[in-house]
Amino acid sequence: MDIVAALFVENMDFRPVPGPSTRIDLLGIMFSLPAPAPPPVTLSPHMIVLVRCPPEDTGFHALNAVFLDAEGNEVVRSKQPVQVEPGKFGYRLVKADLTWEAYGTINAHLAIDDGPATIVPLTLLPPVSESPVSE
Repeated sequence: MDIVAALFVENMDFRPVPGPSTRIDLLGIMFSLPAPAPPPVTLSPHMIVLVRCPPEDTGFHALNAVFLDAEGNEVVRSKQPVQVEPGKFGYRLVKADLTWEAYGTINAHLAIDDGPATIVPLTLLPPVSESPVSE
């Protein structure tokens, strides 16, 4: 089984199309976001991980997600089963409570079992300051 793509998203929608086939509409793909307040701050972004299962595969694996800060310290980890019919595509949602101690990047290291990691960054930016309204 292989990771095809992994992205932090605000929302997603699935819709059938003739075939039978399915379309995944991803909304608000992000690699950074403004902090709601100065750090430390904890956010729970949604990540979608798309996988494919070769026809000769068993279709039963584990998705490992390890989130590391800029210094390489583990912020959180998760492990969940992945079952995809051989020869098909599938997805898993990963939602983790990520705590930034300072502005910067947390990298999600995703792997099927002990396979190679796909790394997806999410950078916390300073809050957006509102522009003063001139009268």
